[in-house]
Amino acid sequence: MSKLFTPVTLRGLTLRNRAVVAPMCQYSSIDGFANDWHFVHLGRFALGGFGLVILEASGVVAEGRISYGDLGIWKDEHIAPLARIVDFLHEHGSAAGIQLAHAGRKASTPVSWRGPADLETEEQRRAAGYEHWQPVAPSAQSHDPNDPDFQVPTALDAAGIKHVIDGFVAAAVRAEKAGFDTVEIHAAHGYLLNQFLSPLSNHRTDEYGGSLENRMRLVLEITEAVRAVWPADKPLLARLSVSDNAPGGWTPEDSVVLARELKARGVDAIDCSSGGLAQGRITSAAAYQVPFAKAVREGADIPTMAVGLLGDVAAAEAILENGEADFIALARGALDDPNWAAHAARVLDGDYALWPIQARRVAGRDQVLGIRD
Repeated sequence: MSKLFTPVTLRGLTLRNRAVVAPMCQYSSIDGFANDWHFVHLGRFALGGFGLVILEASGVVAEGRISYGDLGIWKDEHIAPLARIVDFLHEHGSAAGIQLAHAGRKASTPVSWRGPADLETEEQRRAAGYEHWQPVAPSAQSHDPNDPDFQVPTALDAAGIKHVIDGFVAAAVRAEKAGFDTVEIHAAHGYLLNQFLSPLSNHRTDEYGGSLENRMRLVLEITEAVRAVWPADKPLLARLSVSDNAPGGWTPEDSVVLARELKARGVDAIDCSSGGLAQGRITSAAAYQVPFAKAVREGADIPTMAVGLLGDVAAAEAILENGEADFIALARGALDDPNWAAHAARVLDGDYALWPIQARRVAGRDQVLGIRD
């Protein structure tokens, strides 16, 4: 059996394979609620054979959403529609995760496909669930002063930081009630926790700013608090921007230090991405972020997820075989081919078992077409 389709266990959770659907914001929610779009969008990945499906960045507090269209998990009423999705994923063999997130200074931004003309009337705004609010951040500095979509945030004070920590904890409790198998703490892509980590966005002079130890403090406090309420037999994930990809910014070496501390506090795997600050630049290419997953895996001795243009099946298998990462996570690749895992199993192992029973006639079609014996 291929490495990609060898089951893997994290704490008490065994995944049927190492193919993961990475979180993808859909900007299709009103007041944070999951709806039929989310149900169908996410459910198809279970039918497509993925081992783990991680729901999009979900606001742990209302003001922590990237946009008014984001999913939320800041109130108990969000639990039931999320549980409906979890139940379907479980029924069809996938584990379910959710990314707990706070956008910080990148909050309250527009939904890209909806312009001012679409929000002119009160009726239009109500139908879209439009909201606008004041973001918060470690420092009162815009994500990008040259982009009017980003506001100058309010710097968090002690009470504000406590509110953020409490929001993550309460969200984790709700995720457990909804039946999720894992939660992922989002500390990447220029959002709030990444903003605290990076010296490019954190200009504080208190215990949350300055030194690497201080800049890591909030992420570690949140991790400890979430791990304390998250069941001991369920894994905890963290997503990092392993590098800011910018001079003077957060580095892979910093990520190794942080990953060691996260592991010591009960994190079981690191989802390795990069970038997210306006100053950062990296050229995208197939598997371009795999070196980040390898660096963290080797430096911190912790399982990692590779992500970023990983749709080539043979290359994905090689990444695992070479010990560069432990999981292969797809986002846009999964959008392009929701059955990627089932297709990959056919390519690597000649196996059709990941197809739902209702769809296994695909094997007969492939035989007629000469794709299989």
